Amino acid sequence: MELAWYALLGLFFATYLVLGGYDYGVGLLLARGTDPARRRAALTALGPFFLGNEVWLVAAVGILFGAFPTLEGELLSGFYPAVVGALVGVILVTAGVQLRSRPTAEATRARWDRVVVAGSALAALGWGALLGGLLQGVPRHADGHVAGVTHLATPFAAAAALAMLALVAVHGATFLTLRLPAADAAAVGRLARRLVPVALAAVAAATVLGLLSDRVRAAAARPLFAVLLPLSLVAALLVARAALRRGRPGVAFAATGVALALPVALVGATLWPSVLVSTVDPAASLGVADAAASGPTLRLLGWLTLPLLPALLGFQAMCWWVFRGRTDGRAPVYW
Repeated sequence: MELAWYALLGLFFATYLVLGGYDYGVGLLLARGTDPARRRAALTALGPFFLGNEVWLVAAVGILFGAFPTLEGELLSGFYPAVVGALVGVILVTAGVQLRSRPTAEATRARWDRVVVAGSALAALGWGALLGGLLQGVPRHADGHVAGVTHLATPFAAAAALAMLALVAVHGATFLTLRLPAADAAAVGRLARRLVPVALAAVAAATVLGLLSDRVRAAAARPLFAVLLPLSLVAALLVARAALRRGRPGVAFAATGVALALPVALVGATLWPSVLVSTVDPAASLGVADAAASGPTLRLLGWLTLPLLPALLGFQAMCWWVFRGRTDGRAPVYW
C-alpha cells in the first residue's frame, strides 16, 4: 500500500510540473520585452487552464501531509529555502496574473508582468533545487531530523535548479506554439527551437555534476535509472525540437511534458526504497515504508481519494476539450 501511495504522490507532483510548468514557462517569456498586446495574447492563451493546473499541487501536498507525515516534516525543515522559494513563486505568479489587468496604465501592468516573471523563475528554481537536493541525499541524523540547510548549497543542486528553469521555459514556449494564432505561433516556435539546445546544455551540466558528485553516487540505490532517465529526458527534448521543426506543436508539447515529468521519476526510482538518503549515517536513511502513515490511515485516505481522482481527471480533460485549439480574435480575455 505504501508503494501505491508513493507512486500516486509522484504522479500528482509530476502532473503538477507538467501542467504548472507551462504556466511558469509562459510567465518567464513575458520578460522578452514584447509589446503589451503580445503579452496579453500569451496570458489569454494560458487563461482557461491557469488556476486548474495548480489544483494538482494542492492534491500532491494533501497526499504528502496525509500519507507521508514524516516525510512532510523533513521536507519542510530540511528543504525550506527551496520549498518556501517555490511557494512564494507560485503565489507571486497567481497574484500577478490575476491583478495585472486591473490597472489601466501600461506601466503598472508592466510592473505586474515583472512580478509574474520573478515568481515563475522562483517556482522553477525552487522545485528544481528540491528534486536535486533529494537526489544527492541529506544530512539526516539518528534522531530522525535533517540538520541544517547547507546541503542545498552545492553545484549539483544549483545545476538541477537551472535545468528545471530551462525545461520550464521550453515547455512554455511550446505551449504558446500550440495555442497562439498561427501567425504568432511561428515566431514563438522559432524561439522554442532555440531554447531546446539551452535546455539540453542545462540537463547535460546537471547530469555531469551528478555523476561527478560523491553524494549523488552514494545516494543512488539504483544507478541504472540515474543513467537511463536523463538519457530519456534528452531524447524527449530532441523529439520536441524535431517536431517543432516539422510544424507539429502537439507532438512537441507532449515531448516537453514528458521531459518535465521525468525528473520526478528519476528521483523516485533512483532512491527507492528510500525517500531520504542520509549522507552522515546510512542507518538514519528514511525508507518509503517508514515515512508512510499507518495502514488504517492509508485505507481511510484511499476511500476519500477514490472519488476525487476521477473528478480531478475529468475536470482537467473537460477543460482541455472545451478550450482546445488556437486562440483567435474571438477568444475571451481572462486576465
